[in-house]
Amino acid sequence: MRSKPAAIFMAFGTKGDIYPLAAIAAAFACDQEQYQVFFITHSAHENLMVHLRANKVMYIPVSSPPVVSPLEHYGKMELSFSAHKREIIQKHRYECTSIIEDILGDSSVEGDVIAINFFALEGWSLAELFQVRCIVVAPYVVPYSAPSSFERQFRKEHPGLYNHLQEAPTDKVGWKDVIHWMWPLFTEEWGSWRSLDLNLSALPFTNLYFAKSKPVTNSEPNPLTELLGSLVFWLKDPVTGLPTFHERLPSPLLLYGFSKEVVEYPEISASVSPGSSNKQNKLCSIHLGLQFFIEFPAAELPVFIGLSSIGSMGFLRNPHAFLQVLRTALDISDSRFILFSAGYEPLEAAIESYAKEASSCPEQTQRSNGGVSFFGGRLFCFSGGSTAAALLAGVPQVICPFMLDQFYWAERMYWLGVAPEPLKREHLVPDKDEDFYIKKAANMLVRALDYSQSSEVKTRALQISNKLSNEDGVSEAVHLIKEELRSCR
Repeated sequence: MRSKPAAIFMAFGTKGDIYPLAAIAAAFACDQEQYQVFFITHSAHENLMVHLRANKVMYIPVSSPPVVSPLEHYGKMELSFSAHKREIIQKHRYECTSIIEDILGDSSVEGDVIAINFFALEGWSLAELFQVRCIVVAPYVVPYSAPSSFERQFRKEHPGLYNHLQEAPTDKVGWKDVIHWMWPLFTEEWGSWRSLDLNLSALPFTNLYFAKSKPVTNSEPNPLTELLGSLVFWLKDPVTGLPTFHERLPSPLLLYGFSKEVVEYPEISASVSPGSSNKQNKLCSIHLGLQFFIEFPAAELPVFIGLSSIGSMGFLRNPHAFLQVLRTALDISDSRFILFSAGYEPLEAAIESYAKEASSCPEQTQRSNGGVSFFGGRLFCFSGGSTAAALLAGVPQVICPFMLDQFYWAERMYWLGVAPEPLKREHLVPDKDEDFYIKKAANMLVRALDYSQSSEVKTRALQISNKLSNEDGVSEAVHLIKEELRSCR
């Protein structure tokens, strides 16, 4: 029998989706020693383990990859991509259920909470199953908007629940929550898992509600729904005779991991700043080569190129062509680049190949502890995955979005005046390494860099930085979570 409440942080996705929640989990564990704190994420993020354990957070890996992309090369596979993805999802959900069951046991303890990001919606249904509080901590905007036909279909297929949600007070779960971020929970993707694997109703907030109408979808019908045919019933309250979903639940806490100085959104429950790192952080010794490159006398600071996870997601098909673009851009500009390879093996192999080719020309390549510089010391390649908080640092940006909310943020940075118009994919990572494509991409990159170095953009970047410098997002997030848990007692 557990004596301490559990705070379970579930975060799935790539590093930008994971790391902010890891920071909050660590801060929460240090602040709330009465809690057992757990962090559930992909085994690919095991580098977080040491930091989390040092802050008394138990790291629990799941075997699923951070992203399953049709652009990735899977080799010869008997399964189609869709079948392969379904297999991964099924195993992933089974692992999540087993982990939560192991942590929470047979009964909940007062104060138990599950905190999820938008890619960990399993946590919402598991919180319902184990009857614990669920909150959302999102370091990004909602990745998918509801289809335009969603509300019309929902109203037609579930009129009682639709009216119930529409009539909800502002502090209770209502249609505003559903249409903003909860809508995927009402689709077949989640409904069949809830009903067949968790023994919950297919629709959230309906308890044992079954009906001929199935979750909003055009896919194959739910076998359970077909079995029931036209039977419609609810588990009713023995006193009022009303359906159990008549009991209104509090609207869940939703924390966004960005500043209101950057994104204006009147319906955000709470907002926390990305600029919340520990001010005691120092450059560790393995980064001395990078530090030397940054501090080397030059007219301009180097331009940082962070690839995030675009390589592992299949977007960097030709690393050699990408390096050629950077080389050509250096030939026609005065820039210097720092390239973080994000641990993407094909790119690191291409970098190593360049290093071997240039080994006969020491002036063209120099190795240091943790990195290698090329092209007369103007490109420093660093084998790491962290990206700079450009807004907090007050430096201009050049952004090339590839998927999901990257397009939103790229446009947002342009609107704020800290970046040029977003580059198109082929402007940075051409698939072909022919001279025509390389030169075209390099020219586009140089024009974007020239724009980013204008006095207007630099001034605006510093203004935003000054506004963000007084924010401490991690501390604010921990405070808001504590307040939410206190209100539930």
